[in-house]
Amino acid sequence: MSAVRFVAIGDSFTEGVGDEQPDGTVRGWADIVAQGWADATGERISYANLAIRGKLVWPIVEEQLEPALALKPTHLSFNGGGNDMLRPRTTISHVAAAFDRVLARCDEEGVRLVLLSGANPSAGLPLSGLVQRRGDELSDAVLARLAARPDVVQALNWPDRELAGSRYWSGDRLHMNARGHHRVAARVLTALGMQPPAEWWSLPQEQEASVRLSGLAYYRTHVGPWVKRRLTGRSSGDGRTAKYADWIDVEPRESMR
Repeated sequence: MSAVRFVAIGDSFTEGVGDEQPDGTVRGWADIVAQGWADATGERISYANLAIRGKLVWPIVEEQLEPALALKPTHLSFNGGGNDMLRPRTTISHVAAAFDRVLARCDEEGVRLVLLSGANPSAGLPLSGLVQRRGDELSDAVLARLAARPDVVQALNWPDRELAGSRYWSGDRLHMNARGHHRVAARVLTALGMQPPAEWWSLPQEQEASVRLSGLAYYRTHVGPWVKRRLTGRSSGDGRTAKYADWIDVEPRESMR
């Protein structure tokens, strides 16, 4: 097995929604990091991704954390809370406590934690002020828990004002596009002490292929289905399984060595 064993847990942000590929699969920042890590070191790495879209933060911890740790990783990335923020009755303390659990279990297992905050979608969403406020509160709560933990790798995307711009987001305004996912991947690799390709910080315009709807068309296409799922108690992740529930090998690309 490879010396570096990287497992990612989380929701749609980590699964890669918004970075759709021609074959209908999603890629996302974690996949991009895995390849970039192999390229930067010139060594094969082992990679798994247990993230599933639509998950609230505690189901992520309760359903994904122990299976991820059972793989015996060297590094585990965690992000969650984005779906919780859209539910005003959920307290920030309830969300932040999940981060405590993940950190404690990584400490117990000797796993290096890579902690991400999500990108800020508030500018393009309905109730943008509420999303901004709750995101700020969650970011502050998590940072307070990390004040004495320089060993935790931090890739903080919420404060990135450039990443909050519309050109980094897909048509639903809630998930990042390929440009956004590459920028997050660049930040993660930098936090890990590697130098990502410079273009990852902002891919050229021709990489953008999503259609941005406005007005009633946007609400009908994107907001309506989300509201319907809330009212019926369903999730976009229902019936889905992890795309990489066990290790896959990621080889360095020859051109990058």
